[in-house]
Amino acid sequence: MKLRLRQNWFKISVLALLLCLLFYCKQCTSGSQEPCKESPNQSIKNLPKQSEVVHNQNKVKENGREIVDYEHKLCILVPFRDRFEELLVFAPHMNSFLGKQNIAHELWIIHQKDNYRFNRAYLLNVGFKESSKSCDYIAMHDVDLLPINPRLEYKYTEDSVYHPAAPGLHPKYDYETFLGGVLLMPRKIYKHVDGMSNKYWGWGLEDDEFFVRLRQANVRVERPGRIGSGKSNTFKDIHILRKRSRDQSKCYNQRNLTRRRDRDTGLSTVDYTVAGSHNLNINGAEVHFIDVMLICDTNMTPWCNCTGAPADTEPLDKTRDEDVVVPIVKRNNNKHAQKNFL
Repeated sequence: MKLRLRQNWFKISVLALLLCLLFYCKQCTSGSQEPCKESPNQSIKNLPKQSEVVHNQNKVKENGREIVDYEHKLCILVPFRDRFEELLVFAPHMNSFLGKQNIAHELWIIHQKDNYRFNRAYLLNVGFKESSKSCDYIAMHDVDLLPINPRLEYKYTEDSVYHPAAPGLHPKYDYETFLGGVLLMPRKIYKHVDGMSNKYWGWGLEDDEFFVRLRQANVRVERPGRIGSGKSNTFKDIHILRKRSRDQSKCYNQRNLTRRRDRDTGLSTVDYTVAGSHNLNINGAEVHFIDVMLICDTNMTPWCNCTGAPADTEPLDKTRDEDVVVPIVKRNNNKHAQKNFL
């Protein structure tokens, strides 16, 4: 009798268990208000990958269409003359590099079309005036310098300038006050220091003069931290020196009159005409290309044209004060930097 009761109790228990399992499965497959929860592993699979997380942007709707609204926008300003081979490489490279950092940007090529000597700083002043005001920060960028380390940020800084091509990262120049190659800043800072000097016709010293402007305005220069690269693998220098030598001529009294901070010219005194503008597409990169005719005040800077002019043979002024822009460079440390200062 006991054995029979035990067998019946076992059958009832098995039947109850089967009924419970049947009810649970029905809940999971039906349109229940509380569907079955995913396992922890399933939930992890549905999380966005790190590469899918987008920074510096918000999604908004305009005319019923979803668009990206970036917090900041960068205008790349490139002073330019006859470097079309390099431009064909530069534009798509920068478009891709900045795109991977989710940086809203525009590329502006400021092409000097007149017959005066190349004036990089003057062209950057023109680029600042002509470029889109929707950009709240700018990059003064050489066309022959390509960033290749993805950890190198082209970031916005609120109250400082940011120098990605810092000493130790630029392929050639590494003296302490070097500020060339690539320099980023808010538009308000560039305007606050009245841009760059318009006196530097030919190659060199315009960045050093700008460094003095920033220092005297108490503007901090920020540089990258440890990014896992150095002089050989942060940037790629694509300048072909044998094809395009830099204009290092000095005529009239150019050396002494460009040794000190320029308090006469800048963004507020820039004088030019736009000879033409073009919207280009270079392998998917949208480019604003502007032809510019610079105006030279030959009374102030006769060295804008050294053709047939007397060479600068005046004794070099070697005095130093807070307005001197010529940097102190160790002769045995940087041959590239020396050439311009001797």
